[in-house]
Amino acid sequence: MNGTDAARRAVLEWYDRHRRHLAWRAPPGVRPDPYRVWLSEIMLQQTTVAVVERYFRDFTARWPDVASLAAAPDGEVMKAWAGLGYYARARNLVKCARTVTAEHGGRFPDTEDALGLLPGIGPYTAAAIAAIAFGRPAAVVDGNVERVVARYFAVREALPAAKPRLRALAGLFADTHRPGDFAQATMDLGALVCTPGNPDCARCPLAPGCRARKEGIEGLLPARAARPDRPTRRGVAFWVERDDGTVLLRRRPPKGLLGGMSEVPSTPWQEGKPAETATLAAAPIGAEWLPAGRVEHTFTHFHLVLEVWRANAGARPRLRRSADPASCFWVGLDDLDGEALPSVMRKVAAVALEKQAGAKARRSRP
Repeated sequence: MNGTDAARRAVLEWYDRHRRHLAWRAPPGVRPDPYRVWLSEIMLQQTTVAVVERYFRDFTARWPDVASLAAAPDGEVMKAWAGLGYYARARNLVKCARTVTAEHGGRFPDTEDALGLLPGIGPYTAAAIAAIAFGRPAAVVDGNVERVVARYFAVREALPAAKPRLRALAGLFADTHRPGDFAQATMDLGALVCTPGNPDCARCPLAPGCRARKEGIEGLLPARAARPDRPTRRGVAFWVERDDGTVLLRRRPPKGLLGGMSEVPSTPWQEGKPAETATLAAAPIGAEWLPAGRVEHTFTHFHLVLEVWRANAGARPRLRRSADPASCFWVGLDDLDGEALPSVMRKVAAVALEKQAGAKARRSRP
């Protein structure tokens, strides 16, 4: 790999001038805090930097170190995480903090192998923490790095099959003297210059040695295998309010999709439109149900369409067994923001409340 040493130097020189200033990134010359590195890497999985900035600041203001997070109630962490998505990350976040506190004296291990044994830490995250927090040489390969490496070495093999080769090339390319800075530099390069649709090769420190640029195929890489279409699942969400202004919510099972989060009770989510008889049987109360609207939400493996029905439950409604009463609870409308409602359920609440506001406005007209 002729010129690789020069390319590494060019990347680091570019980073020293153009590095992003992020809430979790230590200033030059300051040793990174492993807790902040770990927390940011978990949050950044499948989430944009712009979104994570706000959540990271809120989390670290509330739980400034691993011991305080380990002591936090699960429900409080889930509430703070609500809106970030991929909620298994939040459950593993607490498990990992407790493991580090109980089994490692509150200090994160400093090697990839040991970090990879902690809950919720996979190969990429272990490598990122080892390199950035502890200065260990490691192949840190996220989507941005995959793109930079695929173009620099002109790897035509399509993702995801190309991942092992890209990781191996990234390991050979990585800088061993400033491994943490180099890892972050390559991420920043992919985010700011070597972008997906329109790479700015004129600003790229790797342009002189980039094989894809020489071959005129930089915009085509990395290649990706065609993804199968996501199936569409459907259901009905039941918005129920009592006379005292509280709304019915339900706690989802601790494991599985949206595990441990709060939800508006609904039918099972299934392919095909649910039959009306089955829908009414799944309703949490017997009532006159009125349509309020529809929401759509895309998960990793499927697209969800939920019809929203609303009803008034009176003063003391009796919940049906189908609603799983032991998991249900009533919450004031003013307290909804404090609940661990995932994004799809916030959409449901918004539709129901908008419909309700419209109905009240019409009733108040002279």
